[in-house]
Amino acid sequence: MKVDVLLGLQWGDEGKGKIVDVLTPKYDIISRFQGGPNAGHTLEFNDIKHILHTIPSGIFRKNKINVIGNGVVIDPIIFKKEIDSLNCKGFDISDNLYISKKAHIILPTHRLLDAASEEAKGETKIGSTLKGIGPTYRDKVGREGLRVGDIMSNFDEKYAAKTSRHKLILENQYKFDYKELYEACEKDWFEGIELLKTYKLVDTEHLINNLLNEGKSVLAEGAQGTLLDIDFGSYPFVTSSNTICAGACSGLGVAPNKIGEVFGIFKAYCTRVGMGPFPTELENETGDNLRKSGHEFGSTTGRPRRCGWLDLVALKYSIMLNGVSQLIMMKADVLDQFETIKICVGYEINGEVVEQFPFELNGGEKPIYVDLPGWETDLTKIRSREEFPDELNKYINFIEEETGIPVTIASVGPNREQTIFLDKK
Repeated sequence: MKVDVLLGLQWGDEGKGKIVDVLTPKYDIISRFQGGPNAGHTLEFNDIKHILHTIPSGIFRKNKINVIGNGVVIDPIIFKKEIDSLNCKGFDISDNLYISKKAHIILPTHRLLDAASEEAKGETKIGSTLKGIGPTYRDKVGREGLRVGDIMSNFDEKYAAKTSRHKLILENQYKFDYKELYEACEKDWFEGIELLKTYKLVDTEHLINNLLNEGKSVLAEGAQGTLLDIDFGSYPFVTSSNTICAGACSGLGVAPNKIGEVFGIFKAYCTRVGMGPFPTELENETGDNLRKSGHEFGSTTGRPRRCGWLDLVALKYSIMLNGVSQLIMMKADVLDQFETIKICVGYEINGEVVEQFPFELNGGEKPIYVDLPGWETDLTKIRSREEFPDELNKYINFIEEETGIPVTIASVGPNREQTIFLDKK
């Protein structure tokens, strides 16, 4: 059996959680392989909205194994809130959730270091979610981190050593007054640690490979998006992990030859949260309409998302990096209102037209657009490809011709039943 990978092709917020939930019945195991609680995977069913930050999006389907892999960083406070919220809604996931002992833990001082670093940057700040994710990955790479497996042995001693070092940095490097904030969250943090101890803490690399050898199927769920990848994204306005398909290998402990289908998810337009370049951004009434119709506010932070037309330069770059075999288009219904829809097919940079994603986006890129007719039809009631207006089919066909990859699913609304399989693969 192979590990199929599902990931975002833009700057995150593509709707990965919904599609994982829709595809989960086909799989035995759903696994998160990177990122932290800055992920906000939203699922809607039975007229209830559920937002997951750390737990895989397959958790609402019965008899499925859900795995938090070694590449994820876990905040015990947020993890406990997530579990408490699920319990209040009648979901007991204790039997179906496995957590890697090698996953790193976000400490209270990591959050403080994140805030201090952003404050010190001033106008050059990157727009961090202030969840402590960057400092946690920095400690991981610097071989200074605490892992989930550490909570079972001499943990208090290890915790004290790590936080003492962080406090010295906060005091001496950043001159940051941390004591009140630290004391306010430490109690909740230790309550989260105690809850973590009650879950199945295992070497998930062995678990997943053993299950594959038994013929079980695995879906790896990415967080954030390709253009936020630490190596290949719009650096330095990126996240701190590898969000691309290769990250599933290192974040779960599976070999490259174990990767099967790669599902690439993109919105029918583009959005971005926080700081950083965005070539097709619409800072006008059209952008406002996209934001309003698409309810484009961060599910984790609540921040309004910046909106713009679909960018095929960036999309083709993401497809190349990930080896995407199937495309999934989200939020087609948000474009219902437009008589004309634009798609960016190139950038003009210093008078030269380029179709390859450049080393650096610095805001000087002028998008080159192709105009396509809009469908001006309510898509939210549609339940089959046969009902698609001709203009929507032309929009999908144009994307397929430009990228060379089939669009196999189109979403026309937030609920499970508003997911149209296009029967191309």
